Amino acid sequence: MNKRKAVKQFLKRFKQKARTWRIVFLDKRSKNTQALLDLEINPKERKEVLLNLDVEDYSEGPITDEFNLGSDLWVFGKVVKHEEVYIKITLGKESNPVICVSFHIAEYEMTYPFKKHEE
Repeated sequence: MNKRKAVKQFLKRFKQKARTWRIVFLDKRSKNTQALLDLEINPKERKEVLLNLDVEDYSEGPITDEFNLGSDLWVFGKVVKHEEVYIKITLGKESNPVICVSFHIAEYEMTYPFKKHEE
């Protein structure tokens, strides 16, 4: 399966599972909580950002799960209120919620292999 198709399939599964089981945000990480304040968004808006991710927002992955969260990690980026946001998500364990490991302002330049570049 080509990478674009794999990303599309992952996002479809992520969104379906998120709607069924919910999304767990790892807000114990201070930069994830600080992002809500910096971006002036609420948790519901943050959830909507995740549910609106598209293939063009893909940056990297799958990355092997070293946190024992249940499945590989995928990295996406999305512009929210003029700030590039780094988003790392996983499907989590079977019959459990999906997990958002990271949701914070990007700390380095991100690349998007499927994004159409404007000229």
